[in-house]
Amino acid sequence: MIILGIDPGSRITGFGVVNAVGQKIEYITSGCIRLGDGPLPERLLNIHRCVNELIEQHAPQQFAIELAFMGKNADSALKLGQARGVAMLAAAQHNLDIAEYSPKTIKQAVVGKGNAVKEQVQQMVQILLHLPGKPQPDAADALAIAICHAHSRASLVTQAGVRATARGRMRMTLKSGAKSTR
Repeated sequence: MIILGIDPGSRITGFGVVNAVGQKIEYITSGCIRLGDGPLPERLLNIHRCVNELIEQHAPQQFAIELAFMGKNADSALKLGQARGVAMLAAAQHNLDIAEYSPKTIKQAVVGKGNAVKEQVQQMVQILLHLPGKPQPDAADALAIAICHAHSRASLVTQAGVRATARGRMRMTLKSGAKSTR
């Protein structure tokens, strides 16, 4: 399963694409969408265009993004929310399921502790994906989001397998909300 992870920002938006096959996670690509200091509407349009291009180029089956958090500056939080919104819009336009993770959950999944610093995230992403060097901080965060989602999906599949064995059947929820028993 190909997963696109997005670390949204109004000046720099990180992206990371991985392929999760069972417990194995393979690096595909990562980088940063550098938006500069132009007017906010133009920066938001660029995020939307670039995320669309990433989706069209890599055809992910899953989309994961960091949840917005309230910092000390309400204006920055609002701009972050707008950047998240246009990235999520691009994913929704491609009918991708959207998963959202808190910064603490992402760090816990990748580093093992929710209060890890950026350098620890970079180092663990490098190790987990067998990269020759540390990725840029925003790209590392986006890859960490994709890794977190891969771990979360693998855990859900494992739990579903345990439930299916215990009950002799598995209940799946379809996109329409209808339930299917298998």
